[in-house]
Amino acid sequence: MQAFSAGLLAAFVGYASSFAVVVQGLNAVGASQAESTSGLAALAIAMGVCAIWLSARSRLPISIAWSTPGAALLASTGPVPGGFAAAVGAFLVVGLAIVAAGVWRRPARWVAAIPAALANAMLAGVLLGLCLAPVRAVAALPALALPVILIWAVTARFRRLFAVPAAALAMLAVTIATTRLDAITLGNLWPLPVLVMPVFTLQAMIGIALPLFIVTMASQNVPGLAVLRANGFSPPVARLFTTTGLFTVLVAPFGGHAVNLAAITAALCAGADAHPDPGRRYWAAIVAGGFYVLFGLASGGAIAFVTLAPPLLIQAVAGLALLGAFGSAMLAAVAEPADREAATATFLVSASGVTLLGVGGAFWGLVAGGVLLALSRWRRAAISG
Repeated sequence: MQAFSAGLLAAFVGYASSFAVVVQGLNAVGASQAESTSGLAALAIAMGVCAIWLSARSRLPISIAWSTPGAALLASTGPVPGGFAAAVGAFLVVGLAIVAAGVWRRPARWVAAIPAALANAMLAGVLLGLCLAPVRAVAALPALALPVILIWAVTARFRRLFAVPAAALAMLAVTIATTRLDAITLGNLWPLPVLVMPVFTLQAMIGIALPLFIVTMASQNVPGLAVLRANGFSPPVARLFTTTGLFTVLVAPFGGHAVNLAAITAALCAGADAHPDPGRRYWAAIVAGGFYVLFGLASGGAIAFVTLAPPLLIQAVAGLALLGAFGSAMLAAVAEPADREAATATFLVSASGVTLLGVGGAFWGLVAGGVLLALSRWRRAAISG
């Protein structure tokens, strides 16, 4: 029962805390309601099956999640030439790149070689827009947004883990109370898979695939491994990357952007609260996987209610879910004084939302910060020499 409760809590927190971010991201890159429903359901079901498979096979508490920072990246990127089909092509390439990181270690080393200040500054930049949404929502929709934010703040005062799920439930309650529901409005609550044939464009590869791979590896897979190791486990890195990459390839044609190791919810299944015996904690991850599958089958209902809510209110809940990640990324970005100027440039360009040559600001932020960092290090080397 201890492992069961930990697994249920991990699945509920993982799904309720960030499904709004995923929906916002898929919609931003051109997905229709049916395609968003398909993508959300495919991701949740794939997360569940992948967690069950890896945990049962390795007897380790392997928690799987979707890439929440990656979804925020999609929300900041917006439409690309080729529409949602081009975004799906980028998702497919990301999956193949994660597989390559497991089979051939060099892609993972490339990600690790990106200066931490720039990687975190880029992440903070793509998160900024959604993190400002709660403020905008209070200004535009005070009667709807204030109760949601108040419940989030009060819940966080007592148990931060439940704050964002409580805000999501409050959003649903506000939506139900202020909207007339009928069968036509809700539509089909059962998620129907929508197959999207991928289109491969250079703009989507540079603007979506490259930064999505970076943030997924740096903000999900690497911290997920660290959580397992901190709790005394030795995860099979190559197998984990290869398997999650293959699941990403499988869900991409149905609208899923990335399947990867969990970071935050991983601690719920890998820690002592899941079971006193470390050898039994893998049951918590298996239970979480089972509930993810159930939540995936209920994704049609989640999308239906999200569609009824004002878009700004959805963005506000997504922003509340990302405040912690934004704060951590900003702190890491400016921690090193020597790299602070380059990190600031990366942050500002990434947050600007600028699109050049059909490529979004996240890529150009890395370019701008990389140039400044190289010049700064060259200047310091010249002075010291």
